[in-house]
Amino acid sequence: VVPKPKHSVNPTLIAEREKATFNPNVITNLFDSSPSQTERRRYIQQLIQNDPSNIFSNDDNQFLHRKERHVRALAKVVRLVELARSIGMGSDTNCNGELILDKDWSTLTEATGDDLPASLHWHMFVPNIISLADEEQQKVWLKMCRDWKMIGCYAQTELGHGSNVRGIETTATFVKNGNDDNDDDDDNDGHWIIHSPTLTSLKFWPGTLGRTGNHAMVIARLIDGEGIDRGVHNFLVQTRSFDDHSLMPGVTCGDIGPKIGYNNADNGFAKFDHVKIPRRNMAMRFAEVDKHGVYRKKIVSDAAAKINYVTMMQVRSWIVLEASRCLRMGVTIAIRYSAVRKQGFKNENKEGSANKEENQIIDYKQQQYRLFPLLAASYCFFFTGKKVMNDLKTIEKRLMLLSTKGKTNSGKGGSTITKTEVSDIHATTSSLKSFTTTITADGLEDCRKSCGGHGFLASSGLPEKSTTYLVHPTVEGDNHMLPMQVVKVLLKLVKDVQTDYQKAAKDWDRCEARYLVKPVKAILDGEELDNRRCGATSKNDFMDVNICLRAYEHRSARLLVEVANQIQEDIMNGNSFEVAWNSALIQMQRVSRAHSLYLLLNNFVNGIKEGRKSLLGPNEESVLNDLALLFGLYWIEKEDGEFLADGYLSAEQIKWIRSCVLTMLDKIRPNAVALVDANDFPDFLLQSTLGRYDGNVYEAILEESKKDPLNVTEPGPGYTQNLKRLIVDGVGVYSGTASRL
Repeated sequence: VVPKPKHSVNPTLIAEREKATFNPNVITNLFDSSPSQTERRRYIQQLIQNDPSNIFSNDDNQFLHRKERHVRALAKVVRLVELARSIGMGSDTNCNGELILDKDWSTLTEATGDDLPASLHWHMFVPNIISLADEEQQKVWLKMCRDWKMIGCYAQTELGHGSNVRGIETTATFVKNGNDDNDDDDDNDGHWIIHSPTLTSLKFWPGTLGRTGNHAMVIARLIDGEGIDRGVHNFLVQTRSFDDHSLMPGVTCGDIGPKIGYNNADNGFAKFDHVKIPRRNMAMRFAEVDKHGVYRKKIVSDAAAKINYVTMMQVRSWIVLEASRCLRMGVTIAIRYSAVRKQGFKNENKEGSANKEENQIIDYKQQQYRLFPLLAASYCFFFTGKKVMNDLKTIEKRLMLLSTKGKTNSGKGGSTITKTEVSDIHATTSSLKSFTTTITADGLEDCRKSCGGHGFLASSGLPEKSTTYLVHPTVEGDNHMLPMQVVKVLLKLVKDVQTDYQKAAKDWDRCEARYLVKPVKAILDGEELDNRRCGATSKNDFMDVNICLRAYEHRSARLLVEVANQIQEDIMNGNSFEVAWNSALIQMQRVSRAHSLYLLLNNFVNGIKEGRKSLLGPNEESVLNDLALLFGLYWIEKEDGEFLADGYLSAEQIKWIRSCVLTMLDKIRPNAVALVDANDFPDFLLQSTLGRYDGNVYEAILEESKKDPLNVTEPGPGYTQNLKRLIVDGVGVYSGTASRL
């Protein structure tokens, strides 16, 4: 049960919660995976909220200077580690004392409700060591990370290069040492010189690099002992001293300055001026350079190589889940406020007189149309993020088994992971990352706007949530670049279908894109559109989510074949492949978006079915199905041109869909507040005067206003030095005409 608020609950919210047709706690348990996990999460959140140090208080965040917030956030990191150790986190056998591998670590960090400067250490740095360092390196480096002696970042992006990794300029040049005759001489091992040769080669943007970390996993061009450029590789570089955190010789780094959001974090710059590091500081799981400077790629099993790829893709699945969590926070604030906020009198007559009862703004259709599809999306993203994360972990386990045993595993799901499957996972995570972060970034801003003037207050919690989230459409692949990677994989599917349909159906059977094989075949074979056109004959037909799924399937296949044909035609007309590819980029975005929407809706529907087997009752299943149907209908209406373009849907059918959207808004309305309550976000986490569980928004707004340092003294700051001169001393008094200079 949601903890009772300290103050009495606004009667309007009490009435809203009484309208609910389902039990919000059941869906809360679904979000957490089980009732016991809900209890565990709440226990951890209470540890943070009730910590006697008061370090985790966010009450005055909005009044602090960036430097003060950064220092406080560092204190939170240290206290988090202390708390985690005190409750035995990291003690499980598979953690070996490493806190960040504990299943509760993410819950603990999220419970702070604040951005933490060291977050790249556990999100990127340690996973990178696990993926790319060999066993000997891991034994040394991971122990130092476990004990929080080594705190690091992932330093790939440069001032002049971001997504184009092949354009990275930082160099790691091997230098041979000592006497070749003395093989046991440590000085004879050779070393690397890490260097930033140009202004644009400076590392720029990596989180934790500026002031917090003392190590960086630097992505640099490897120049071997023969002077051959072997492309980009990973090198562990110590940036600051273990003793006093001073910069190491040749290293210059600092914070890049204030950003539009995420300002607790010290995103940094780094210049390396011929910095010497040991030869073994090159991550050597998949390649190595010996003491003579000879480069060689290691012979590893196909499965072992794929493990690294799959592990890195888990970051994108986390981003999809984070899109859900952040959007759910935004809609929680906006929907609760919309229920409490009243505007416009009911039963107003022609003369303009009215009774004193006002309308809740949540009852206005345009407000529902702004917020309920975002509510549906926030749930939808959760089901897909969870599925993709579980799929990746399952594949990783299969690969680990294959790499250690060197043979296929018998039984269900035990065969070798094919290149097609791994490519499909890449396409899936790329398309979903691009779509979900775009919708969440735009959606959080829409939530703020839906709260009117009060949404502009920092105390609403929405401005900072919105601006802080804006980093996600850019990190881990820019959202306008990722569709190219998606389409590159899906074009392989088209080619496979053209070459051998039966083999393609088999090869893609365990892939998320398998739904495309049959419709792509039909389009390539020239099957008449009449045989593929939507068969809905009435509005009621569109109240079936499967009708929506078939529409999304058709659109994805059609757009994919169109982009394949466009590229082929451009090349046949004499254009180079590069020109043809560039001309198709806009269409690729449409393909990626269409692919995402099919996957999201399909996973939503299947996730509800899975939930029914364990936690969901009929009422909870019903309300989730309402959200799924609204999600499906809304995005068809929003992008109706793509369904009308080839006549798959008719103008009449689009009218029915619009009517169905209105019907679904009405169905969801009684459950709106209960659906955001099911998120179970405590007020401590929401940090919002508008989204409070008790609904006492106006009292909260006034109390927050009183905290402003501008209100501490009477008269206000600046009166004596400035305003008094104008009002009392009369510097602005008109004294008659004066010549104009």
